[in-house]
Amino acid sequence: MQVSLEITLYPLDQNYIPPIQDFIDRLNAYDELKVIGNTMSTQVFGDYSRVFEILNKEMQRTHSNTPKAAFVMKVLNGDLSPDA
Repeated sequence: MQVSLEITLYPLDQNYIPPIQDFIDRLNAYDELKVIGNTMSTQVFGDYSRVFEILNKEMQRTHSNTPKAAFVMKVLNGDLSPDA
């Protein structure tokens, strides 16, 4: 099953851009994900199980490196990417 996810990271730190960019760069390193960023959020598309496996790993890594950070997500079933 395919999934469409919108995710936003809010590092609770004055130097907030580096953790956001690092998270996005790490997501982009996975060939099986389609990642589309904009000024408000990042959209992620792919296989449901694999997307959440990757997010579990990468969100945990972000929380280890940026202890005060909040993630906000919307999850929709199906591929709602512009190319679908």
